Amino acid sequence: MSIEESKPFIPLNIAVLTISDTRSLADDRSGMTLADRITAAGHKLAAREIVTDDIEAIRAVVKRWIADEGVDAIITTGGTGFTGRDVTPEAIEPLFEKRMDGFSIAFHMLSHAKIGVSTIQSRATAGVAGATYIFCLPGSPGACRDGWDGILAAQLDYRTRPCNFVEIMPRLDEHLRRPKAQGATA
Repeated sequence: MSIEESKPFIPLNIAVLTISDTRSLADDRSGMTLADRITAAGHKLAAREIVTDDIEAIRAVVKRWIADEGVDAIITTGGTGFTGRDVTPEAIEPLFEKRMDGFSIAFHMLSHAKIGVSTIQSRATAGVAGATYIFCLPGSPGACRDGWDGILAAQLDYRTRPCNFVEIMPRLDEHLRRPKAQGATA
């Protein structure tokens, strides 16, 4: 992987959602870690909110951001474990039009190098919905650093080679622009 310096950097609008029953914006270290890294990379923090570990509350915010043309990507932090209150995958995965299985694999590879087999306690997930990328990270600042620094910073940078998510963004919703009458069978 490399950066092609001759290409322009394209800033994205990225929203951060912290899922927690105990945090506020003032003490949300994971959300702040992501917000700081997003803006330091040159992207725009489109929104930042905190919701409780409640499927409907999580889904309502994510759906609103998916519908917002000013949000290109959503990163959540928290609720990806196995306790009774950890419901982020249950809330968000049904919204995915396409799952991004490679994200979970890459995240677990990075995490394993740092915390060993304890990485199996995370259900980090990602996908695309309404031409919006959605990445669900664990709730620790370290996991947010690993996810951003090790995966998202490069994949959300148009200059990354051999490929990146930014270059395919214009085609994410091409299925929505073509009526079925133009040859689709389903």
